[in-house]
Amino acid sequence: MADNETLVATARPTSPVTLEADYDPAVSRWLWLVKWLLALPHYLVLALLFVGSALTTLVALFAILFTTRYPRLLFDFNVGVLRWAWRVGYYSYGTLGTDRYPPFTLGPAPDYPARLDVAYPERLSRGLVLVKWWLLVLPQWLIVSLLVGGSGSTGGVAGLLTFYAAVAVLFTGTYPRGMYDLNIGLHRWAARVAAYGGLMTDTYPPFRLDQGEREPY
Repeated sequence: MADNETLVATARPTSPVTLEADYDPAVSRWLWLVKWLLALPHYLVLALLFVGSALTTLVALFAILFTTRYPRLLFDFNVGVLRWAWRVGYYSYGTLGTDRYPPFTLGPAPDYPARLDVAYPERLSRGLVLVKWWLLVLPQWLIVSLLVGGSGSTGGVAGLLTFYAAVAVLFTGTYPRGMYDLNIGLHRWAARVAAYGGLMTDTYPPFRLDQGEREPY
């Protein structure tokens, strides 16, 4: 019994990228109609953050090439950008999974219903850093463009699911659980690809759709 408890206590997600969310079946019937306006300040901030993320990723590429290490401050910033984008996408038209307004922060928000984190790597491959962000990740980017519409995360299959869920919520007051689980799985795949393409991990994203609120362990 003790061994089993130890295994449970020390369990870790199968991926260094963790994307999770809390299902709320009773989101507002009408609020989604104006979330494009409510989320506008976040969209403006994210546009600037993504520019900064592109620049810091370029700096990180050279740092990894010469030292095998991703500078921690740059890593935390880029994880924070992904984290912020996921919270905004979850609130708005990436998922419409919550009516709680996302916080304006790059840091973790454990009490918010959408969470994302990337385990910090102590060492990264010098050889992979030259090819993984454009060559190795290319098949995954093509898939992600179909799943979530690329970096905007509001199109593709996920965008269609969100639209159908919005209609269902409007008429029934309930977010269909099957649509929700699939949508989260699509964004989880996209987050893994974004972290790999952003040089934050050497773990290649699996060609696998892990659905539901929680990461597989």
